[in-house]
Amino acid sequence: SAPAGLLMHENPRWEPIVDKVYLQAFSKRMETDQPLTTVAVYDGRAYTGGPSGLYHVGAAGLEPVDGVSGPVSLLVVADAKLWAIAGEILHKFDGEAWVPIALDNVVDLCADGKAVIVATNNALYRMAGNTPARLTEDTQATILGVAAYSGTYYVHDGHRVGLMEEGKITFDYLSDWGTLQRGSTIRDILGVGSRLVLATDKGLALLRGMTWYPILGEDGLCVEDTTTLAEGFENDLWIGTNRGAIRNVDGEYQYFGKGRWLPHDQVNAIASGDDVVYLATAGGLGIVTYEPYTLAKKAAYYERWMNEWGQKRLGFVHSLNLIDGEWVREVSDNDVGYSSHYLAAKCYEYAVTGSEAARAEAVNMMKSVKWSEEITSIDGFPARSIYNVGEPTLKAMHGSGGLPAEWHATDDGTWEWKGDTSSDETDAHLYETMIFLQLVANEEERVWATEHLHRVFGHIVDNGFMLRDVDGEATRWARWDPEYLQTPYGYYARGLNGMEAFSYMVTALHFTGDKKFFEGKQQLLDWNYQADILRQKLTFHPGYFTPFDDRLAFYTYYSLIQYETDPELKRLWRRSLERGWEIKRIEGVPWFNFIYGALTGNDCETDRAVSHLRDWPMDLHRYTFRNSHRDDLQTPEGYRMYSERPRPLSPRETEPNRWDGDFMRLDGGTGAAVVADCGGWLDAYWMGRYYGMITAPQTNDPSMTSVPDRGLHVGAKPYDGPERPKLKHEME
Repeated sequence: SAPAGLLMHENPRWEPIVDKVYLQAFSKRMETDQPLTTVAVYDGRAYTGGPSGLYHVGAAGLEPVDGVSGPVSLLVVADAKLWAIAGEILHKFDGEAWVPIALDNVVDLCADGKAVIVATNNALYRMAGNTPARLTEDTQATILGVAAYSGTYYVHDGHRVGLMEEGKITFDYLSDWGTLQRGSTIRDILGVGSRLVLATDKGLALLRGMTWYPILGEDGLCVEDTTTLAEGFENDLWIGTNRGAIRNVDGEYQYFGKGRWLPHDQVNAIASGDDVVYLATAGGLGIVTYEPYTLAKKAAYYERWMNEWGQKRLGFVHSLNLIDGEWVREVSDNDVGYSSHYLAAKCYEYAVTGSEAARAEAVNMMKSVKWSEEITSIDGFPARSIYNVGEPTLKAMHGSGGLPAEWHATDDGTWEWKGDTSSDETDAHLYETMIFLQLVANEEERVWATEHLHRVFGHIVDNGFMLRDVDGEATRWARWDPEYLQTPYGYYARGLNGMEAFSYMVTALHFTGDKKFFEGKQQLLDWNYQADILRQKLTFHPGYFTPFDDRLAFYTYYSLIQYETDPELKRLWRRSLERGWEIKRIEGVPWFNFIYGALTGNDCETDRAVSHLRDWPMDLHRYTFRNSHRDDLQTPEGYRMYSERPRPLSPRETEPNRWDGDFMRLDGGTGAAVVADCGGWLDAYWMGRYYGMITAPQTNDPSMTSVPDRGLHVGAKPYDGPERPKLKHEME
């Protein structure tokens, strides 16, 4: 285990977040050739319609409904009946038969308790059975919508709001304070509790009493060009727009865009059922279902996902790509580095739960980390990735800095390993090996894992603070020598690279006791590397703002601050961390938050970190996403914008991202043909559990903490090539 008192602070300032049951969103899309204009949920079944008629939503898709013909423009549930405007005729469905209603020019209807209020284009009616009873005189305005609010019936004509008073519709004296947005076009009207809500092309408008309030992007409204409104199932409000949908719940505006959530940007109608919302769009139906979950259950779900999708292989984890209709694992540029998060997750999980399965997985993966060094035949030089010759996979064919990939075959021709290794890998080796030694290794495992640290970082010291590849030359990005740090490539990274080098020496010295690492540290001090480490995080110009370097920095902080013994240097490293964390803090990314909190005991915004974990999508396809059109792109209060990116977005609104991703990027995604790995999520979750930033789940219900094993294989075929060869220590 970790040295006593090293990270476990007695009175941390961060707030533990209770792993309570919450509602987790799942997505499904049904694409159509024609637009869907309306949707409703009646008696537990969803109905939708458009130019080609009326349908109900079945397990296999949209199924036609008999009894209603013609284009369907509106579906509304009122007085325990389903009402439809189809072919300019109003119909009522009681669960058994459709009945036409004798009323012309119907445009809208609403419920007022059990009363059903129908709007034609110039008057209001109340339904009495199947007979409409007139409530108002004809008005000169053209009515487009009706809503009930606090016992009064309100209408709109697209630009004004009126109300029914003494048998007439008046558009005068509606409010005493405020006005509608000048020049706005009203698209929908809805009474919700204490307010009347309008959807307009210039945001929302709220009438409370006799006061108008605008709701705009600066108030958090994601898109101001709104189209439709609907009440949700949890006292929430759903808002359709011409660029996606918005859910307003507990004061938060959540965005649901095309790709992951919707088949089309234009949302025409929304309806909710029990823990489900249906969104009719110009390209089909979006369905968002909500299921009770805990973070513990989500961790179990992701474990099952990785197994079912075949994302594990030879002690590494992989993203997947769809190639010619087949899912294949990507043997990437950084397999050892990317797999470090899942290895760390297993270490933390074992420390928290004592699970022997988690321990076995950690040991297996750590052996593959060691294999990455042994396979190269260069003492202490680790490979980026390992490929079985002939294996069906997407093999990385790019190298560093636009150079071609460097793949090298083993003597027996069974394997190839990727060279030109960078600091990304050595930082990952530092992180995963250190955690393995702290939390998992027994006496025997400690010997070979420590030897691995000694070999990799010994190679770096012995070769003048660089990695030397098979040609005897330094690799493109794994250099920490003074000459490199004065080149155009190295100058901007001198703070980060200097900190990496210090961390290698400090950590290797702690675990091995070899004086070469003490001498290496002294050499770094003589070179005055420490002078640049305080400002290792670059913020200017914007092109130097590199999010993938932040992951490397926090790998490095995590060991450097733990094992530094010089109090003056430790203060400097802490100042550097505080500066880097303040820049990173706006993103609310849990892995960074938890490392900062673990190292300092300070508040690390655990609430935002846990929200990020909950917001990760359950479907790990990397759908394309677009947010640059949004109207709410303001920097949140209490944070500073350190680059040209104004604000972070939820992973629900973007994509599942490794911790080297850009969490301030507004647009992106590689499409549904790529599946991400969730090792980073699991690393952050179990780290949070280990330090007590996330509590154990507060339920005894096993269905809230686990998922059943389904025995499915839905992604890449299971790896069936040769197994990892025995390591040197296994043959002794």
